[in-house]
Amino acid sequence: MESGSGGCSARTLAACVVGGIVLGASVLALHLSVPVSIPSLPPVDALRRRFRRRRRRPVRVYMDGCFDMMHYGHCNALRQARALGDELVVGVISDEEIKANKGPPVTPMHERMIMVGALKWVDDIIPDAPYAITEDFMNKLFNEYNIDYIIHGDDPCLLPDGRMLLCVRERSSSDAHNHSSLQRQFSSGHGQKIDDGGSGSGTRGPRPDSRIVYIDGAFDLFHAGHVEILRLARELGDFLLVGIHTDQTISSTRGRHRPIMNLHERSLSVLACRYVDEVIIGAPWDVSKDMITTFNISLVVHGTIAENMDFMQDDSNPYAVPMAMGIYHRLESPLDITTSTIIRRIVANHEAYQKRNEKKEASEKKYYESKSDLHDDAPKLVVK
Repeated sequence: MESGSGGCSARTLAACVVGGIVLGASVLALHLSVPVSIPSLPPVDALRRRFRRRRRRPVRVYMDGCFDMMHYGHCNALRQARALGDELVVGVISDEEIKANKGPPVTPMHERMIMVGALKWVDDIIPDAPYAITEDFMNKLFNEYNIDYIIHGDDPCLLPDGRMLLCVRERSSSDAHNHSSLQRQFSSGHGQKIDDGGSGSGTRGPRPDSRIVYIDGAFDLFHAGHVEILRLARELGDFLLVGIHTDQTISSTRGRHRPIMNLHERSLSVLACRYVDEVIIGAPWDVSKDMITTFNISLVVHGTIAENMDFMQDDSNPYAVPMAMGIYHRLESPLDITTSTIIRRIVANHEAYQKRNEKKEASEKKYYESKSDLHDDAPKLVVK
């Protein structure tokens, strides 16, 4: 795999060093006819880290995409791309290019830029990237952006795309194990790299004196409006704790057809956001005194734009306790977007999205048919 040539060179060099020492020691033992103890050597990965630290600049990798209605499949692809280098630069394809090649996007360019920029694994963004990389653009990547490798996944990000475009609920728990594994990997904290001599230490809990901000919601069809309110909430404290309501809670308040994404999928989208420090999966509807005490919450916030703002008039106001304690704050939402906004966009262009979905399903079928002929150890990311 060419995209890992830097790592391969390091591994090859390490292997030569190890082999040379072992061979030399063996020859010496034969020559002297005496036993020789071979010194313990650091593992190859440790040697690789040393070589990478000696580079004059970080390894920069590039990956592009439409990232329309971004979901955990997109996030995971970018997480894997980031693991191949030290810095990840992401190209976001323009609305015009998407329309010409796939049909109209659900989310416009500026919203997709917000979504990609909020991912904890992204270091830089190139707007209006071309759908197909030309030689001129490739030279621009290498010369202006100092890109070392161009990365592309070996499969399309199809996971929940069809269901999202059809606004269909799914209640299958067959991939619960996969979601659990991804949750552990998505909870890697803001220091993205944990193998570069301690530059990242994974998810860290709040300090005893941290100002913990709490915000809850459905976060269904995770969109730019969610990202922006999370950004503002994080600015109010040292640690952002996000409560994600269960599927049953959302169905009881917003109708039996909601949520579109299940609890685990919604949790993964929130966990991938750089402004979020930790989540409560299946958070209760009411913010109780016990909950505030248990998590040492300093401030409870809620945006001005939401699916249902009638809770203030209800007898069962979920924020009654923090309001009485004087720790409730209402945040002015920067974007007038809700999950219903996304659904209305899809409905308005239903025919176009239906054709787009059928095309993606055909691509998916063709891909998996061809993939069955590949070896199990085929690389997941290749040079574009």
